[in-house]
Amino acid sequence: PSNLTSSLGLYTHSTHLFTFLIIPFPSHKKYTMSVSIQTEVPIAPMTAQPVLLGQQARMPEFSLAGKVVLVSGAGRGLGLTQAEALLEAGAKVYALDRLEEPAAEFAVIQQRAKELGTELHYRRIDVRDTELLNSVIEAIANTEGRMDGLVAAAGIQQETTALEYSAKDSNTMFEVNVTGVFMTSQAVAKQMIRFGNGGSIAMIASMSGTIANRGLICPAYNASKAAVIQLGRNLAAEWGQYNIRVNTISPGYIVTAMVEKLFIDFPERRDQWPKENMLGRLSRPEEYRGAAVFLLSDASSFMTGSDLRMDGGHAAW
Repeated sequence: PSNLTSSLGLYTHSTHLFTFLIIPFPSHKKYTMSVSIQTEVPIAPMTAQPVLLGQQARMPEFSLAGKVVLVSGAGRGLGLTQAEALLEAGAKVYALDRLEEPAAEFAVIQQRAKELGTELHYRRIDVRDTELLNSVIEAIANTEGRMDGLVAAAGIQQETTALEYSAKDSNTMFEVNVTGVFMTSQAVAKQMIRFGNGGSIAMIASMSGTIANRGLICPAYNASKAAVIQLGRNLAAEWGQYNIRVNTISPGYIVTAMVEKLFIDFPERRDQWPKENMLGRLSRPEEYRGAAVFLLSDASSFMTGSDLRMDGGHAAW
C-alpha cells in the first residue's frame, strides 16, 4: 500500500512476474497462468554508496569516516588494538578505561591518529560507575553532535574453583563483565536514539561463553561471557527498531602480556592450548582488528543479534 511506512522510512519497490503450470485432476490438459505482483520491502539506510568499477575507492562499506566510536577497556590490550583499527577505518575514537594512564603505546597510536586525519581521546572511567558513565558519554555526544558505535571490551578474569569462589568475587565479575557492558551499551544507545542516526554496538564475549575450558577453572568468568552473548541478542531485539545493531565477538585464546605471565606460572598451557583448536596455534590481538571494523561499519549492515566466534575452531570440535 502507498501509505506503508517504517521507522527507517525507506522502502524498495519491485515487480515480479510469476508463471504457474496448472494440471487439473483427473484431466490431462495443461493450463498456464501468469500474474504480476508488486511488492514493497523495507531496506536499511546505507551511509556508504556502491562504487562503480574503475573508480579509485574500494569497499566503501568498511569505511568509518566521520563516525564517532567509543571503545571501553581500550587503555591497553585487545581494546586498544581494536581502537587503532577503527582509527585506520576513519573513525574518531574515544577510549574508556579505569587505568589512571593508558599503556605507553597509547601515545604512539594517538599520534598516528593525527597522521590519519582523525583523533584518539582518553577518558578515565570505571564502567561500574553508572552515573559517571552516562555523564561522560553524553558529554562526548554533545561535543561531537553524534554517536555511531561502541566496542564494549572492558572485562576482568579470575581463575578460582567453584568451591572456593566467594560471593564478593562473583559479584565483582558480573558487575564488570555483564552489568558494565550492559550499562555502557545502554548509555551509548540512548545517544544514538537521541540523534536518530542508528548505530552499531559490538560487545566482547568469549568462546568461554559457549564452552567449558579444559584445564582452566573460571566458572564465574565463563558464565559472565555467556550472559554477554545472550545480552547481545536481547538488546538487538529491542533496539533494532532504532536501526541500532548489536552483535558480540567471541575470541579464543589470545597471547597478550597477561597470558605470557600466566604461562610462567603454568608452562604446560603454552603447549596444551594450541592443541585444542583446529589451527594448532594461539591468536594475536591483531587478528581481531577486522572484526571490529566489520561489525561497526556498513559491511555488516544486515547483521544483528549474532555472535562472531573467532577461536581457531576450538568450539567446533
